[in-house]
Amino acid sequence: MILYNVTSSLDAAIADEWVVFMRDTHMPEVLATGCFIKHQLLRLLDEEEGGITYAAQYYAVSLEQLEAYQTHFAPALRADMEKHFGGKYASFRTVLEVVE
Repeated sequence: MILYNVTSSLDAAIADEWVVFMRDTHMPEVLATGCFIKHQLLRLLDEEEGGITYAAQYYAVSLEQLEAYQTHFAPALRADMEKHFGGKYASFRTVLEVVE
């Protein structure tokens, strides 16, 4: 199992709107690609001063499924996120293998 983690640090002014967008639009669209089997959204509790940080996590059965997502779907979904919240957040991505 592969865990695709997207950590995003947000401007406090957009945090509530961003969470609603993630929950109601973005995360369902990511799942609708068929590349992931489940997801979760977490809030970082020990945040840096002035920012709010979330981690969106998506589980894929294989690395090939993640690669298919990154090739065929991620560019458009990232562009949509940028259209809504450009300049008000920063994200970084990590790929992990679930060992147990």
